[in-house]
Amino acid sequence: MKLLIITNNLRRASFRQRIGTYLDFFRDNGINCEVAKLPAGPLARRKLFKQATDFDGVFLHKKKLNFFDAIWLHRYSKKIIYNFDDAIMYSDKTPGRNSWSHFIPFRRTVKLADMVITGNSYLAEHTRKFNRNVKVLPIGLRVNDYKLDCPAKSDNKIRLVWIGSKSTLEYLAELKPALEEVGSCIDNVVLRIVCDDFFDLRNMPVEKRLWSKDTRGVDLATSDIGLAPLPDNRFTRGKCSFKVLEYSSAGLPVIASPIGTNAEYVKNGATGFLVTDTRQWIDRITELIKNPSLRKRMGRQGRAHAEKFDVSVIGKQLIGLISKCLQEV
Repeated sequence: MKLLIITNNLRRASFRQRIGTYLDFFRDNGINCEVAKLPAGPLARRKLFKQATDFDGVFLHKKKLNFFDAIWLHRYSKKIIYNFDDAIMYSDKTPGRNSWSHFIPFRRTVKLADMVITGNSYLAEHTRKFNRNVKVLPIGLRVNDYKLDCPAKSDNKIRLVWIGSKSTLEYLAELKPALEEVGSCIDNVVLRIVCDDFFDLRNMPVEKRLWSKDTRGVDLATSDIGLAPLPDNRFTRGKCSFKVLEYSSAGLPVIASPIGTNAEYVKNGATGFLVTDTRQWIDRITELIKNPSLRKRMGRQGRAHAEKFDVSVIGKQLIGLISKCLQEV
C-alpha cells in the first residue's frame, strides 16, 4: 500500500507525536509513505493533490481545507484519512465564542474524509456530527526514551517539572500563586521548565531547560514531580495529555487539572493527583515533596500505566485502522 501523508508543518509537535514517530512502523508493515508539506500557493497545492492519484490513500494531518483545496483533494484521492488531536473547531484564543473561520473548514474537511482519527472521545463527539466513521486513537510515545539510568542527585533538591511549548506556557503561569506559596514554605524545591520560553518566580528558583528531542528525557527523568495544569474551556477539553504520559514514562507522579484526557491518564491517588483549585495544588505539591515513598510508588504505577501507550502498542492500532480504510471497497 502507498500512502501520501500531507501536513502543514513537519516540525510541529503534533506531527512528531501523531505521525512522525510511526513512519518506521508503517514501512515495516507494508505501508510505503511519502510525507509532503502543504505548499502555500493554490497552484502548488493542486499539483500536490494531483499526486494523490499515484497513492492508495491520503493521510491528512490536522490541516483544515478551504473550499478549493477540498474540491481538488476529493477529485484526485482514492481514500482520505483525516487525523487531528486538538479542538481545531474552536479558537484557542477565544474558545468561548463560536468561530466560523475555525468551524466551517473543520466541518468541510471532516465530511470529506473516508475515516477520521481523533485523539480522544471529546473530539470524536464533535466529529461524529459530520462523519460516521470516526475512530479514537490515543497519542503514543516511546516509553523507554524517558526512563533513563541517571546518576543520583547530590543537591537534595526536589524538582517540580513542566514541559511544553511557548504557546501553552500561560497554563503553567496560572499556577504562580500556588508555586509562590510552596516556595515560601519549603526551601529545597525548584521549578524546572522545559520549553522554548520561561518565566521567573520570587520565592522559588527556576531551572530553565531549552526543549530538545535529545535532552527532554533526561530533563524529566532527573525531576521529581510532573505538573499538568489546564484551564477548563472548549479548546482545552480537546487536549490529549501528552505531557502526562511523558511524566509517567519518566517514573514521576503527576499533579494535573482534570481537563481533557488528564482525567483519564492520571489515576487519582495511584499515579498522581487530580486537583481543581489553588489550595489543592499547594496541598498536593507539598504532600509529594514531603513524602518520597509516595512519589516512588506513584511513579512506578504511572510507568506501568504509560506502557499501555507505547508506540509499539498504539502503532499497531494505527496501522490496523489505516489498512482497513485503504482496503475497503
